[in-house]
Amino acid sequence: MTKQAEPPGCVWITGASQGLGRALALELVRRGRTVVASARSADKLEDLVRDAAEPTGNGGGRLVPLVVDVTDGPAVAEAVRKIEREIGPIETAVLNAGTHIPVDGRSLKAADFRKLLDINVMGTVLCLEPVIAAMTPRRRGRIAVVASVSGYGGLPSAAAYGLTKAGLINMCESLRPELALAGVTIQVVNPGFVRTPLTDKNDFPMPFLMEPEAAARAFADGLASNRFEIVFPRRLAYLLKVLRLLPYGLYFAVTKGMVKDRESAA
Repeated sequence: MTKQAEPPGCVWITGASQGLGRALALELVRRGRTVVASARSADKLEDLVRDAAEPTGNGGGRLVPLVVDVTDGPAVAEAVRKIEREIGPIETAVLNAGTHIPVDGRSLKAADFRKLLDINVMGTVLCLEPVIAAMTPRRRGRIAVVASVSGYGGLPSAAAYGLTKAGLINMCESLRPELALAGVTIQVVNPGFVRTPLTDKNDFPMPFLMEPEAAARAFADGLASNRFEIVFPRRLAYLLKVLRLLPYGLYFAVTKGMVKDRESAA
């Protein structure tokens, strides 16, 4: 009996309706990949489908929309089953869904932390569970978890966001050797400032700000490598890594200068 050919694999991207996730989906389609783009908004995904269908010399790439809320565990598990059943094995999962709420320590709200933990951390973990379960029997696959350079160390206004991103970095560091034994590669993606609807809300200088298209190219190149950390722009990452090595006295002298004085701004 002739063995039936296995269907080609696909890339699943969460948080694909805007910002970096959207740009990456378009970039990978241009590179000829089959991309399943997920988000909560069906309307934004339809806009993405139209953009992906424009003639770009994509070498046969295509984009398939799939609405899912990453905080809904059963819905996420069903989404993974649907992709594997109807489109093909998930060769690469890009767990990008997340959000940001600025936190001023002088008016801290626990609800802001809970929301970011539910979306940024648990939303990622709820995706990891079925994806790992699908990949390990095949002994192959790639998972890219999107964290942030803000996870390197505590920065003003990022008490909740940085907490979640530092947690994701730590989680990926822990999972890397274990998943390697199962033939699965996990990478952590630490973007700096990328022009997105979230960063458009920032009221402070953003050094080395990247356009989403340039960031998506760097992201896609990183997925084609075996390095653990995908980071861009590198200059900002290096600066923040050096900052983290400073004694706390010097570290806080630098970060204090980033704090906006509410009284003087009033």
